[in-house]
Amino acid sequence: MNRRGWRRCLQRLVIPVVWAAQVLAAGLLPAAATARPNIVLLLADDLGYRDLGCFGSTAVETPHLDRLAAEGLKLTDFYAASAVCTPTRASILTGRYPLRFDIRQHFRDIDRFLPTSATTIAELLRDAGYATAHVGKWHLGGLHVDPAGRRSTDQPGPRQHGFEHFQTQIEQQPLRGRMGADRTLFRQGGTVLLRDGERVGPEDPASAKHLTDANGDFCVELIERFAASGQPFFLNCWWLVPHKPYEPAPEPHWSATAAPGITDDQHRFRSMVRHMDANVGKILAALDRSGITENTLVLFTSDNGAAFEGDVGTLKGGKTDLHDGGLRVPLIARWPGRVPAGRQSDAFGHTNDLLPTCCAAAGVPLPDDLPGDGLNLLPHLAGSPPPAWQQRGPVYWQLDLYKRMQRHEPKPKPYATEVARLGRWKLLARDGEPVELFDIEADPDEARNLLKVFPERAAEMASGLRAWLREERIEP
Repeated sequence: MNRRGWRRCLQRLVIPVVWAAQVLAAGLLPAAATARPNIVLLLADDLGYRDLGCFGSTAVETPHLDRLAAEGLKLTDFYAASAVCTPTRASILTGRYPLRFDIRQHFRDIDRFLPTSATTIAELLRDAGYATAHVGKWHLGGLHVDPAGRRSTDQPGPRQHGFEHFQTQIEQQPLRGRMGADRTLFRQGGTVLLRDGERVGPEDPASAKHLTDANGDFCVELIERFAASGQPFFLNCWWLVPHKPYEPAPEPHWSATAAPGITDDQHRFRSMVRHMDANVGKILAALDRSGITENTLVLFTSDNGAAFEGDVGTLKGGKTDLHDGGLRVPLIARWPGRVPAGRQSDAFGHTNDLLPTCCAAAGVPLPDDLPGDGLNLLPHLAGSPPPAWQQRGPVYWQLDLYKRMQRHEPKPKPYATEVARLGRWKLLARDGEPVELFDIEADPDEARNLLKVFPERAAEMASGLRAWLREERIEP
């Protein structure tokens, strides 16, 4: 056995003991409960800050996500790592800024991928004895197939990043683009599924399902399988909803979201959100049936702010834009008995925080040589004060310029390609040069540019931003 194999065996023996000692010392568990928690991470795609009932939506009923929020904690000041999907997904898996891997925009499903040099949350949990599975959208490269339907092996995909099981769509052109243009990406999505490296055949029931149902049902299957085995698990479910193309969801969701005065796309969008919520309900029900709800941490968020039909409330901007409409997203956390129910927090959080938070919940120590850009939010989820900004330091974003915002209005000017955030201050910059400065606490809608009022503050934050932009990157 090689050194890594011995280390993995040692981790599987030691980590449960260490975890139990840690959580008992922290008062997070009664003495009788010593099983390591399961972790379910749910990620929506292009969901706006106010697209859920529990975050203020009056357009769509989301009873299952509302239940999740009522039984746990809502973070109302949580941020995605980017205003487009691929960079945020890299952040979630690695706990690092996407720019560390030179990921500066969404992948175009051709030849980019998250490098195998990246250490992911799935690898850390797998090596500590967790079963790991990814279900749904991937968009980090490596999901091309050969003519026989087998996944190409010249690029890393979910399995190479620590997921023992996966189900996702084939993400290669022109197939994906054609299904998007035809608005069949969801309704015929089951016909182009990959599961554990092989294309799902027409004889498989999943091939006839709507994509959202195919993914929700496979999550249920995995939960029941893992629960029966007694092995703790990490289930990473990344919905494609409510990303375009907007397609009518199946009944009863289509009829339930009909309303006078809305456009066809608004109706389609709302039905898709309600359909996703129903599949979240399937997952919660599977946890209940399996008797593992009390020992499962469930997290729900979105990869970026709202596109076209999504609701950002009064926030400025949207998808592809670095104002808060493109970056600020809902976060819900539920862990019965560990995360007090019915709470709401306005503490700052970031998708970089998910890896250290999940590892802390699992009692998996982060390697000493593993760099990270996030903080462990678990103590705050459990009721302690949030990390202070002095502890966190400045937070940064970078996104190559998209001149068109994916909304129905023009992109706000001046254009920005970077953000620096420190406490109440948010600086937007273009190639390192300040263009806007906001007091985000007093002005959450970013209406008053204070650049000329506080030039010294802007200069100080811009200096730190430029230093961050010059830091070494890990090339894919």
